[in-house]
Amino acid sequence: MVELLLEITDYLCQLFDRKFHQPSILEYYSNVDINVKQIHLDATDLQLLAQLQTDASLSNQALADRVHTSPPTCLRRVKRLHESGLIERQVAILNPQRVAQVTGHGLTAVVEITLDRQDTRALEAFEARVAGEFAVQQCYRVSPGPDFCLVVHTKDMPSYLALSQRLFTSDSNVRNVKAFFSVKRSKFGAELPLA
Repeated sequence: MVELLLEITDYLCQLFDRKFHQPSILEYYSNVDINVKQIHLDATDLQLLAQLQTDASLSNQALADRVHTSPPTCLRRVKRLHESGLIERQVAILNPQRVAQVTGHGLTAVVEITLDRQDTRALEAFEARVAGEFAVQQCYRVSPGPDFCLVVHTKDMPSYLALSQRLFTSDSNVRNVKAFFSVKRSKFGAELPLA
């Protein structure tokens, strides 16, 4: 099933690739450490992933109870999900409004970036450049429209200005930058659909 979905997705992406000259999904994922074709998930694995996306702080016993399996089986399966790369890492999700109340600052922006050249080397160079910036929380290569959308969180406007000068102004391949500053976060989610 996963192989069929990847083949269909790759075919559709190849149609876009001919127009936009970007690597296909399979080419992109060939650089990833895990081999997606070798991972087989059953209903229990999907339940474990769903539970962990909701609350990764559950004890092994509580998690096993929720998915109706024994604690040793649960532990073994979660370890396999980690080793396969499906679970990338476990983190605490902070509330930015509450953090701003305590620390007195916080600025979130969604930034659209358009490059002059969109060849593979230029796109990958930009991705590598923003990957090293702590303030860039997310980076998406998008199409059509801008080449990238970034989610950036900085301490304040002077910090954003310094970041934009470092990443965008000093890069001769950046043609256009359009920033949208968040005045309120009304929804945030990190869960991926599994069904």
